[in-house]
Amino acid sequence: MSETGFFMRFIRLAGGYWHAKEQVSIRRLTAILIALTVAQIAIAVIITEWSADLFNALDQRSMKGLMVQVSAIILIFIANIAITVSHLKVKRSLQIGWRTWLTEHLISRWMYKGRHYLVTHTEKGEHDNPDGRIAEDIRIATEAAIDLCHSLLYALLLLISFTQILWSLSGVVTLDIGFIKTPVYGHLVWLALIYACAASLLGWLIGRPLTPATDAKQTAEANFRFSLVTAQENSLSIAMIHGEENEQQRFRVLFANIGEAWQQQTKAWEQILMFSSGYSILSMAFPILISAPRYILGSITLGALMQSAQSFQQMASALSWPVNNMAGIFEWRASVERILGLLESLDYLEDEIASPNDPRRITLEKTDSSVLTFEKLCIAKLNGEEIVSCLNTEIKAGQHVLITGNFFTGSKLFKAITGLWPWGYGRIGLPDDEQLFFMPPRPYLPTGTLRSAICYPAAEDAFSQDALEVAFRLAGVTDLIAQLDQTDAWDKALSRETQQRLGLVRLLLYRPKWIFIQEAFDSLDNTGEEMILRLICRELPDATLLTVTNLPNATAFHPHKLPLA
Repeated sequence: MSETGFFMRFIRLAGGYWHAKEQVSIRRLTAILIALTVAQIAIAVIITEWSADLFNALDQRSMKGLMVQVSAIILIFIANIAITVSHLKVKRSLQIGWRTWLTEHLISRWMYKGRHYLVTHTEKGEHDNPDGRIAEDIRIATEAAIDLCHSLLYALLLLISFTQILWSLSGVVTLDIGFIKTPVYGHLVWLALIYACAASLLGWLIGRPLTPATDAKQTAEANFRFSLVTAQENSLSIAMIHGEENEQQRFRVLFANIGEAWQQQTKAWEQILMFSSGYSILSMAFPILISAPRYILGSITLGALMQSAQSFQQMASALSWPVNNMAGIFEWRASVERILGLLESLDYLEDEIASPNDPRRITLEKTDSSVLTFEKLCIAKLNGEEIVSCLNTEIKAGQHVLITGNFFTGSKLFKAITGLWPWGYGRIGLPDDEQLFFMPPRPYLPTGTLRSAICYPAAEDAFSQDALEVAFRLAGVTDLIAQLDQTDAWDKALSRETQQRLGLVRLLLYRPKWIFIQEAFDSLDNTGEEMILRLICRELPDATLLTVTNLPNATAFHPHKLPLA
């Protein structure tokens, strides 16, 4: 990607912050930040003038002049503290505001109508570890962007201010090359330009390998962190099948990847530090050495010598902005590219997969009746291989239908009905304005109070205490009633069977008209699963039931069958 294309994509991504609802406040803070940056430059200019006056007073052995400079530095000291502290507060307000806006923007794109699931199946863009991209990369992208923009503005203002000062201090020197003598105006300015530009170009070339090295390290770190979280979430399963050694080996491999990426980044840093450490020493000595002959010859005072050296350093520092900030730039760019990779995948979903008029995709439409219809429905794998071909049938309200054949295909049918599997073609007609309730093998129980987990996605006060207690008793988890207001990570604290019974509690509370069961009670024995199916049929007699199960006598509860290959 070209530099221009990259920056344009970043501006389109993040520039909307300055046009948000709070744009007046945001722009006011931005203007204040710029004004404070100008004030910082003013302080820097004043300090160089104060330095010249101080060394002139010392050179003249003037006690009165020294006391004047002592009084002046106290005022400069107070002003600098006030400006620096104010600048920090305003800058951090902008940083957290921008990060908040961009985080909400990306989460609203990612956590929208199953996009967080669909994006894992796309081939375009980079979408692995979205948690790291949203939590860490957005932080780096926004904080570093403001830091870099501020330092760049500071460098430009510094360059403008001290070029003028250094030009006036340079005077005129005569360049004698033997057969011709040429007057050179502002020689210190030209030397600073040549010195800083050469160093910037060399430093930029040396630092380029840091971008891919940083990106590789961030990816390896995210993969390792995600693997640890996954193991924690499935700790019971791992313990029951004694998979600890396998997990340890997997962790070692993932951490070894971090080590390799770390070494790659270390080599890039090694080259940068070798250059920058030598450059910093030379920058300190060079301006004094080139101005010292004029002081020795009596052409300038000691104060002018020190002011020239400081002005040269300030100008060279401004021109060396790319060198001084190359590590931050490369880290910032790596994070931005990771954010853009996730957004590219989400854009691909919107443009290609989620298009309602795409003949290569399954179409979902609301019907005017209480019927679920499949018209010439074909469900395909990601590689295009068909797993359901030309399904034409309808399921009427109140029917109990057992999906037979391949369980994998049945799960894909359920995903197609929810819009989470658009690959294929044909049409699915959904019953109009009727709630579809899907029961996966493991219900989602978010961390929090048990009451809020059961009522999810509704608010925790959506159902009365009496309704909750009745549902808990019917589901056979009466002992959990006392823990309704207890906070815990329920997906880890409870057994799989208990979690599936809580899924039944949620069903009894919502009382939907269309129920889709996908091995939602497979942890129970046959007798227990039969009791639950009998309970559902008794408590929700008018509900439509589509079931995927391995229960041997499931046909007793499902007069109708839908065979799938």
